[in-house]
Amino acid sequence: MQRFGTLSFGHYGPLGGGRQLTAADSMLQAIDLAEGMDELGVNGTYFRVHHFARQQSSPMPLLAAIAARTERIEVGTGVIDMRYENPLYLAEEAAAVDLISGGRLALGVSRGSPETVVRGYETFGYTGSQDPRGADLAREHFDLFLRAIDGEGLAERDPSSPFGGGTGLQGVEPLSPGLRSRVWWGAGNRDSAEWAGRVGVNLMSSTLLTEADGTPFDLLQAQQIDAFRAAWREAGHPGEPRVSVSRSIFPITTAEERMYFGGRQDGDQIGVIDGMRSTFGKTYAAEPDELVEQLKEDAAIASADTLMLTIPSQLGVEFNLRVVESFAKYVAPSLGWRSTRA
Repeated sequence: MQRFGTLSFGHYGPLGGGRQLTAADSMLQAIDLAEGMDELGVNGTYFRVHHFARQQSSPMPLLAAIAARTERIEVGTGVIDMRYENPLYLAEEAAAVDLISGGRLALGVSRGSPETVVRGYETFGYTGSQDPRGADLAREHFDLFLRAIDGEGLAERDPSSPFGGGTGLQGVEPLSPGLRSRVWWGAGNRDSAEWAGRVGVNLMSSTLLTEADGTPFDLLQAQQIDAFRAAWREAGHPGEPRVSVSRSIFPITTAEERMYFGGRQDGDQIGVIDGMRSTFGKTYAAEPDELVEQLKEDAAIASADTLMLTIPSQLGVEFNLRVVESFAKYVAPSLGWRSTRA
């Protein structure tokens, strides 16, 4: 593990006791937290994207705002659901955020996770999928998105246009050099990880895998990572791809943290999600010295270069910044991490 950051769902809504976290609160607190983490030298701040839910759904304005208020921290998604996206508009937005941030965008995309609605992407106007989960639509959109950020000409120029007409095909603008190297695919199983390796994009793997054969979660994930890297090499792509994994990790250093997370240490879980038998990664919650020893035994964390900590964003900036600071101070250095401020 060389880098770490936070992964937030951006939940908002009732908090209990008559308290309410609004959508504005959620986004403004995310900006404040990112500023604090940038000062600590944390490597990234990433956001889940869910539609028809009280969570982040339009990440680009938030990422642009964070980029404008920070200096070093990577801003990203984990992940955007490509079933819902106009790929050319996404290409324009992604390039704009990448340029604003000085090449700090980490754009995670995928087929998307289970929804609160039935085929919600069709309500957005994207129909014609032959797959019950829309995987064909997601990959079709993703292919066009990659062509666009690579600068491919896609629309016929108008030779009679008063705005600089011409002939041939015109690509979308703006373009951001190197953006392709900052695109990630969120894979939930070995097949999709291998596909990402063949395509030549980075890999995001979360706390859920749509595989369940009794193998411990971290080993399943490490096997997925190995398969991805092998596919990358076999496809002849240059350089080394990046790989991230997500974990729920809470260093317990105060009575408040013990109240929230003490006793949360659990094992892997097996369940059915989106109709598929799946393995869910365990939660790590312990005092820092114990955490270090536990995380050193996690095969996927050892294999990945980036670790994303899922955070309880509803608990506010101060609490989450303290959790992140404790991880940065007491745990991460023993796993190979170095601050961006070092």
